[in-house]
Amino acid sequence: MKNKFSIGQMSKLHNIPVKTLRYYDEIDLFKPIEVNPENGYRYYSIEQFKLLDIINYLKVLGVPLADIKKQTSNRDINELIDTLQEHKRITEQKIQELEMAKKKLEARIDEFKTAKYIEDINVPFIKTIPERKIIQLKETISSFFELELSLRKLKQQYHHLASIFIGKVGLTISENNFQRESFLEYSSIFLILEEVERSKLIEEIDFAILPQGTYACIFFRGGHSDAPAYFHVLNDFIKENDYKIKGDFIIRTIIDEFISKNQEEFLAEIQVLIE
Repeated sequence: MKNKFSIGQMSKLHNIPVKTLRYYDEIDLFKPIEVNPENGYRYYSIEQFKLLDIINYLKVLGVPLADIKKQTSNRDINELIDTLQEHKRITEQKIQELEMAKKKLEARIDEFKTAKYIEDINVPFIKTIPERKIIQLKETISSFFELELSLRKLKQQYHHLASIFIGKVGLTISENNFQRESFLEYSSIFLILEEVERSKLIEEIDFAILPQGTYACIFFRGGHSDAPAYFHVLNDFIKENDYKIKGDFIIRTIIDEFISKNQEEFLAEIQVLIE
């Protein structure tokens, strides 16, 4: 049987699993030239090698088997061009998605590395922060239950645009609530948009902005329930230096129990725009 190859031989010659060749037969994509009626053994010819090469090539390019079957059946050059152009478009879209994922990973890695080595914990300081674009939901939030529900509302509204991750979620406290020392009553919740997300929003929605400017800030170990003491520390710092508050206070958690089991690594930050 000089020009007959068993399914096992085809598998070794083309580095394709036997079960894959059987499946190709079942879906009429690549059928043997002969099947022994007594034992069901499949046999292929050398003339089929080129066809299998084409199938493998298109499969590696990500072309679905249904499209490959259509092409190998019709053998129409125009259909092949259309198919390849469509999968080129799909591939380019996947590349963009992977680039976006890479940039998000880089941003999270940089923030966590920085957070691990912050030395001035519990000490107020001044820093200039560039403009930040956010998507925001303005409503009163006074419990963890309400916080999570509000966050889900925000996510449902913009689910295709931004992802929820610790460090990106912030809460605002109005100056009025701050003066009343209602430090656990928030006036809004927001998601900070990363650069790769902002690029998608230009023509899609009206986002809010945290303005560029000078901010009085404080890092502390803990979460929202620990924040009141640090609001006082920050307020004393603002008064001592004759700064004027220009907007809502912002609080965001950077590291919590879902990121680290070590409570000594928990980190949150309070910010407020000043002049």
